[in-house]
Amino acid sequence: MTEEVLLQGCLQNKPAAQRALYERYSPKMLAVCYRYGHNREDAEDMLQEGFIKVFSQIRTFENRGALEGWIRRIVVHTCINILKKNKKFNESVDLIHATTLQVREESIPSIMQAKEVVECIRLLPIGYRTVLNLYAIEGFSHREIGTMLDIEESTSRSQYTRAKAMLEDILIKKNILLPKTQPLVAASGGR
Repeated sequence: MTEEVLLQGCLQNKPAAQRALYERYSPKMLAVCYRYGHNREDAEDMLQEGFIKVFSQIRTFENRGALEGWIRRIVVHTCINILKKNKKFNESVDLIHATTLQVREESIPSIMQAKEVVECIRLLPIGYRTVLNLYAIEGFSHREIGTMLDIEESTSRSQYTRAKAMLEDILIKKNILLPKTQPLVAASGGR
């Protein structure tokens, strides 16, 4: 089935099209949820809720970009809303504001999709992990992250800087990354 056929079927509430859309995009979206959830069960719950929103909002998709990108944005926002609702993010966010920091992505490896690195990211406190995911992987700006998480832009910067440092330490301890003798390759990051 083409994406257009799937979309038309979903707009007509056809279960076969909805199932096909879910089967096509759920593995990638589960990987997104897994980065935000505490465990696989949390990630699956986030995925389920995300697709409920996808199907209830499918009429708002305007064909101005990739359907996958639109779905991803809904899933990411769903994950953030669940974290906020459960206050999981706020419990672990250190609210000490950083001074002006010029944050660059050089200390995040270009192998962000590697299973080992994703597992290391999951070891970060949820506040750090959330900001790192939103900025370095999803590409949101610190201003957008602040708005999404109801925190100051400077807090987002601070959390990101601390997350990078902590992730680098974890990667070094697990022998995934060499200690400071090797410069890290930049990853795609915030706008």
